[in-house]
Amino acid sequence: MKTHDQNAIFEKWLKDHKGILLKIACSFTTNPEDRKDLFQELATCVWSSIPQFRATASPTTWIYRVCLYRAIAWSKSEKTRHSKTQSIDEVAHEIGKTTKQIDPRLNWLYEQIATLGEINRSLVILILDGYSYQEVADILGISESNVGVKFNRIKKKLTSELRKD
Repeated sequence: MKTHDQNAIFEKWLKDHKGILLKIACSFTTNPEDRKDLFQELATCVWSSIPQFRATASPTTWIYRVCLYRAIAWSKSEKTRHSKTQSIDEVAHEIGKTTKQIDPRLNWLYEQIATLGEINRSLVILILDGYSYQEVADILGISESNVGVKFNRIKKKLTSELRKD
């Protein structure tokens, strides 16, 4: 595939599906700097995956698959890196840094999603985006019944957490 064609496809996909990358970045990170880094990494992965795209799935499904797998790998590598360093959020009060706050309910939801394992995080993102259990199963490579079981457990956990707050 020519680079020009790859760039054209990427520009269209990014224009049409930027929200997917943002949702995944928000769900797999806890601070704005990491979110920007992960978003950039996801975009790079989407661009480099274009030559392998064979249109056996929709571009949306392909983008989710590529980005979720990359986000899971990124999350694992970040756990190792963060265990060795102190996050900027932990020292922000010392340097007087403030961050723009978003809706507290959305913050709460992202915080709760962040406590889930990588597969469950991916599952929640896809369900919240309106995908059917079958579509989620296809993207994540698990059975449709497993999606239902996992999602019901996640709903119970989130409901329990909401009642605590």
